Amino acid sequence: MKKKDLKELRKKPVSELQKNIAEEYEKLNNLQFSLSAGKVKNIKEIKNRKKNIAQIKTVLKEKLTN
Repeated sequence: MKKKDLKELRKKPVSELQKNIAEEYEKLNNLQFSLSAGKVKNIKEIKNRKKNIAQIKTVLKEKLTN
């Protein structure tokens, strides 16, 4: 995610962030399943999904503690 995307994440409400996390987990699970089946060509996509999940969780934690 770019810095611009992180700024947009910080503006979103908590419920939308939780939906984003669920969507990212679903996409990650699909990628991992496809990887085990040998269908994934871009392995970096898995790393990017994990990174996105961590960034969303960080923003969510910031919102909940403030």
